[in-house]
Amino acid sequence: MAPDSWDSSDSSAPGGRRRRVAVVGIALSDCGRVDEATPYALHAQAARRALADSGLDRSVIDGFGSAGLGTLAPVEVAEYLGLRPTWVDSTAVGGATWEVMAAHAVDAIAAGHANAVLLVYGSTARADIKARRRTSNLSFGARGPLQFEVPYGHTLVAKYAMAARRHMHAYGTTLEQLAQVAVQARANAVANPDAMFRTPITVDDVLGGEMIADPFTKLHCCIRSDGGCAVLLAAEDHVPDTAKAPVWVLGSGTAVSHTTMSEWEDFTVSPAAVSGRLAFARAGLTPGDVDVAEIYDAFTYMTLVTLEDLGFCAKGEGGAFVEKGRLLRDGDLPVNTDGGGLSACHPGMRGLFLLVEAVRQLRGEAGPTQVRKRGGRLPEVALASGTGGWFCTSATLLLGRT
Repeated sequence: MAPDSWDSSDSSAPGGRRRRVAVVGIALSDCGRVDEATPYALHAQAARRALADSGLDRSVIDGFGSAGLGTLAPVEVAEYLGLRPTWVDSTAVGGATWEVMAAHAVDAIAAGHANAVLLVYGSTARADIKARRRTSNLSFGARGPLQFEVPYGHTLVAKYAMAARRHMHAYGTTLEQLAQVAVQARANAVANPDAMFRTPITVDDVLGGEMIADPFTKLHCCIRSDGGCAVLLAAEDHVPDTAKAPVWVLGSGTAVSHTTMSEWEDFTVSPAAVSGRLAFARAGLTPGDVDVAEIYDAFTYMTLVTLEDLGFCAKGEGGAFVEKGRLLRDGDLPVNTDGGGLSACHPGMRGLFLLVEAVRQLRGEAGPTQVRKRGGRLPEVALASGTGGWFCTSATLLLGRT
């Protein structure tokens, strides 16, 4: 029902029952190299496409989530889109933002505080740097606790690189194993017409590249692109009116860890160890139930350690796990089936793209990148796990077709 026709005195689910929640609309804006668009235009393009994908009328949208754009992020972007939501979220926790927002939206819809929540993101991160003819600033703050690390040049990439080196020291993880993450992400991107980079690469290509922060060469690091996307979540009441089969949210978990590196107890354990455990418990599932995983991959080490922490392999065995093509679309556990942030797109906060790709796979709409399980069946369960900051935050969602 439209927000302006709502009876706010009766905003809870009938009988206090928690409603089931589904993803009913998804879309990408134009992505990759988009010099002519503004971030607002990418927001609007993605939002219109997601609404069209859902088959619902825009009047059902009474909740809105946005971060990273505008002085009052959700209000300013909602105004641009012509929305007047009665539930908003502007959570900003880095790359995990969108999984956290989705978890918040699911809780709100389940409780009856909203009926349909639109999450939307857009960024011209690549075009902005090109226009200004400068490199990006990857340092974070000189006030508060971070001031004690700034003098040592702790950029974001350096923090991830230190964590990777610690894992290599503790468990014997090799550069070749880390490189395999980039090679398999690129192999998945080859068939994706929306991917920014589609030329196959080898382990030698990764190892021989320009050094960015030891042990990461250029191909260990995510690309920088333009782009946006949107996801529409709705209560089960709206599902009969949607154009596509629903993808249900089965469970979620969120966790925070640290901002100061000296406060991180173990560089080899990310907060996904907590968010994943919570999500699986709440969904009543195990890692063995997952058919496809979309994992935040700003750097190769993120994929490897997140796989460990989510329980797909034991701690310290991530290096061996990623070998032998396990992450490919036809591998044991297809990971980042669109090519991920390492090859497909990474316009700043990529977390919402993980949800879009997970839903595409479950719907069977991924085209040449579609995962097929034994017997040609579609995936039944997909995981999306976002990481923010430098392993500061994590949020994991489990999605299912039934």
